[in-house]
Amino acid sequence: MMNILLLGSGGREHALAWKLSQSKLCSKLFISPGNPGTSTCGENISIGVNDFDALAAFCREKKIDILVVGPEDPLVNGIYDFMKADATLKDLIVVGPSAKAAQLEGSKAFAKAFMDRNGIPTAAYREFTKENLAEGRTYIQQHSLPVVIKADGLAAGKGVVIATTHEEALRTFEEMIVDAKFGEASSKVVIEQFLKGVELSVFAITNGKQFALLPEAKDYKRIGEGDTGLNTGGMGAVSPVPFAKGDFMSKVIEKVVKPTIDGLFKEGLVYNGFVFFGLINVEGEPFVIEYNCRMGDPETEVVMPRLKSDLIDLFLAMENHTLDDTEVEVDSRAACTVVMVSGGYPGDFEKGKVITGLDQAFSDHTMVFHAGIKAASDQLLTNGGRVAAVTSYGDSIKNAVAASVKAIERIEYDKKYFRTDIGYEFK
Repeated sequence: MMNILLLGSGGREHALAWKLSQSKLCSKLFISPGNPGTSTCGENISIGVNDFDALAAFCREKKIDILVVGPEDPLVNGIYDFMKADATLKDLIVVGPSAKAAQLEGSKAFAKAFMDRNGIPTAAYREFTKENLAEGRTYIQQHSLPVVIKADGLAAGKGVVIATTHEEALRTFEEMIVDAKFGEASSKVVIEQFLKGVELSVFAITNGKQFALLPEAKDYKRIGEGDTGLNTGGMGAVSPVPFAKGDFMSKVIEKVVKPTIDGLFKEGLVYNGFVFFGLINVEGEPFVIEYNCRMGDPETEVVMPRLKSDLIDLFLAMENHTLDDTEVEVDSRAACTVVMVSGGYPGDFEKGKVITGLDQAFSDHTMVFHAGIKAASDQLLTNGGRVAAVTSYGDSIKNAVAASVKAIERIEYDKKYFRTDIGYEFK
């Protein structure tokens, strides 16, 4: 039996906590800082995800066996290296890569150069800073449209713009570099060829040498029905992705996953944990749009419900180098997550709205994962742009979506908003 500490406070962490708490190997689960939903799976503790000293002390005090890192910030900031440098925590299993390996997410330029070196298919690109600003302007003016402008560093999912005119591209480029729209994160900018196709997310657990694939997913980032309007952190997700099978998935494994894991090993990048491959299917060929060094949100909310294998068993296989011999069991049913957001999101929105009906939304085939929710006395209040993720099973994507939409009708708060068309192209 094992003591687990999970870091984070969103819908992703509630889904991970829900899954971890079901493990036969879980003795005690702590979530830091967690949310009202995670408190039903384990014990919330109030330590910040980047307070490494306090987290290390807690791991010692509670004899934590496995530290699971949900969000990207502590990974890029080096929590793996910090814990591994502490002789009193030498047996602690940290689910997350080293700071250097986490640059696959922390720096778009690092990730692009890594893909170049390892022959992994991705869009053509150039990178620019203040030093070669004029060259960047010229490059944009001569670039075919649309063109993708990316802040190099972490920008909370908002540092990517697909510009449809040269004027928009130049304005975005200047805002990022000259106006420092995302601070240090946009001091370097990657300008990238636009790839046309259907996106999907593929997930693996790896130890930097071996890997095991989890269920894939597709998320929906635009605020409006039919994928219109502003980009958000994610309005919903579906799994499985109907075309992610057979020849296409063989190509994903041979052209993307294996070369990535081999590249990590060859380059001495210490990597224990989840790899998120943000892919696009271009006429049957997979290209990498981005890497993340943790699970996605809201994809985790459909992936974990479809994962039948014990998650702690998978972490132990990662640590014991037996992933190659591990078979991942997957629920044959479809799953759909529909995200409920605050009115006005991803722009200005109000917090502190009373939420009712969360308990009534649960059923045998539907669960609610808390995201931006906080407890205040005997009430639950909205506390973020994305409020909750409602996930349902179904014998088809269409039926899973319908079940989530029906469940959301039971949940009320002022100015609630959600999309009813998640998975629309697969229905």
